[in-house]
Amino acid sequence: MVSVIVGLVAAVLIAILSGGALVSRLRAFKAGQNISPDAPASHAAKQGTPTMGGLIILFSTTVVTALYIVWDEVGTHRREVQDFRLIPVLMVFLAFGCIGLADDVLSVTRGKNLGLRAREKFTIQVLAAAGFAAYLAASSQPGLTTSISILPSVLINTMHVGQVVWDAGWLYFPLSILFLVGYSNATNMTDGLDGLLGGLSFIASTAMSALLLPLQPDLSFFCAALAGGTLGFLWFNTHPARVFMGDTGSLAIGAALATVAILGKQEVAVIVCGLVFWAELFSVMVQVTVFKYRRRVHGLEYARAHRVFRRSPLHHHFEECGIAETQVVGRFLIIGVVLAGVALLWLIGRIS
Repeated sequence: MVSVIVGLVAAVLIAILSGGALVSRLRAFKAGQNISPDAPASHAAKQGTPTMGGLIILFSTTVVTALYIVWDEVGTHRREVQDFRLIPVLMVFLAFGCIGLADDVLSVTRGKNLGLRAREKFTIQVLAAAGFAAYLAASSQPGLTTSISILPSVLINTMHVGQVVWDAGWLYFPLSILFLVGYSNATNMTDGLDGLLGGLSFIASTAMSALLLPLQPDLSFFCAALAGGTLGFLWFNTHPARVFMGDTGSLAIGAALATVAILGKQEVAVIVCGLVFWAELFSVMVQVTVFKYRRRVHGLEYARAHRVFRRSPLHHHFEECGIAETQVVGRFLIIGVVLAGVALLWLIGRIS
């Protein structure tokens, strides 16, 4: 418990201390966000706000986690480095962060909200997730790696009692790829309002840290470090934001949460924690699918006049309904806290 708290606090301090210099650098390099024409009109004033602020989260989380690996875990008195699961977690976290960074850099250099093509980005994400799935397959433990806990169990003398488990077998590995890429894109779609994704990520990461602490202290520490990194980032991202997270952070956060949940066997819990993320993703999918169908059947003007949402992702819909940005963020964060509380009921079931 102490190490988890230290990790969170250390990540917060590193993020805040390094963030100011990074924001200044991004401003000097004119790495400003190009606001999408699909965003509400009120967002036009945000044009040119520095982006790629997710580097603050990547840096602080990675530094704290690396120090934990070196000083607290690696060595003959603990375990061999090849058995240490935080290494693949960091690799996935940084891989998706690099994908997002490439997208942000291209957007800035082109001077418009157009980075990697959707197909290119998706393909690279799938390849990165497939690498993690290959690691899972190579280190698979029968009856554990491919199992999904549908309902929590009661832990009695290290034995699980009353657990409802589905062993997906070989199907688990392609599902893990889909889950990882899906979660990464869900957090990416949520990033659009000052403090929204940072706040929700802090809540979800903190909840996952608590869920994993009893049996998976190493993964719990990473989640605490991630929570600290996002909290430190919020120092600069609260309304009015001095810096935006960009895909650099939004893709990495979702991938990290999914990876930790897979390794810690908390897949259902992390879905519950992140239902706001999934609502944002599905709002875009529904909007695009219905729009294309209506355009094909009824024509372009009809499709434009009969959208499912006034604007997507979901947070923009509520802005178009006349709700202030800060209110939308506040209410989404309240929902996030409630969902985290529901997910934490799993913890009670696992250790009671």
